[in-house]
Amino acid sequence: MTAPRALSTRSGTAVGTPAGRRRSGFRVTAGGWLGVLPLLLFAAVALGLPVATMVVGAFTTPSTGSTEGGLTTANMTATLQDPYLSSLLGSIKLSAAAAAIGAVVGLPIAHAIVTSRFRALREAVLAAAGVLANFGGVPLAFAFVATLGNAGVLTNALHLDELGWSLYDMRGLTVVYLYFLIPLMVLTLTPALEGLRGQWREAAANNRASVVQYWRHVALPILRPSLLGGFVLLFGTAFSAYSTAAAIAGSTVQLVTVQIAAGLSGDVLVGQGNIALALGLDMVLVAAIVMAVYLPLQRRSARWLA
Repeated sequence: MTAPRALSTRSGTAVGTPAGRRRSGFRVTAGGWLGVLPLLLFAAVALGLPVATMVVGAFTTPSTGSTEGGLTTANMTATLQDPYLSSLLGSIKLSAAAAAIGAVVGLPIAHAIVTSRFRALREAVLAAAGVLANFGGVPLAFAFVATLGNAGVLTNALHLDELGWSLYDMRGLTVVYLYFLIPLMVLTLTPALEGLRGQWREAAANNRASVVQYWRHVALPILRPSLLGGFVLLFGTAFSAYSTAAAIAGSTVQLVTVQIAAGLSGDVLVGQGNIALALGLDMVLVAAIVMAVYLPLQRRSARWLA
């Protein structure tokens, strides 16, 4: 006995037939695209237009009274020379150092949170980490200037200036960046640490493995994608930071974000807006490399800890 086939009310085509399945799949696909169309339009306007403007400005020169504008690679070439190259390398060094320290410090803190028996303490620390990870800009800069600046409370109380401490150099900015990078690393690693199964620790203990051996041969290899992904995420966050560094160090420390702001505003040299756009394109390329490294690591970590 054959089961009755469901017929389409309009065309009379059976849904079970290949033609009916193709039409049904087309309706589902079309409905999915229509549902995501507002998001695509928003992304095109909010992200596509600025990127397109930046690319066009990076490879063009404006027309003036004596010269005509047109396509050029001089802007991109200028970004590979000082002082622009020094600012780009300075941002990379600062971001790499802050991300490495944040990853090393954030791992034991996240492990202590995961293994804590006090649920209220865990939730409070994670909530605080969520707030601190998004706390930056001028308020953070003011807090550090009042605390560790030349006339800061801790600077005067501990006589840090006599020890060579300065908040307004690369080392000082690294400390400031750690204020929001370490909580971000804690939030990133906590789900990965929660994914470590107790059976793995028990199996290692049954084979007479010490705690160090368990972490070296079991836990860290599994967490390596999450650790590297967290490092890349912290690097990207520090690389794109502007307000905090500008409010603390200004032009004292050469950073690409500060250099872009100076070029667009004309504070240093007039007519450097296109070079600033070229520097922004360099930042986009670095961010693309960061995302190309981060996404595979995230997928690999998800497979291990699923």
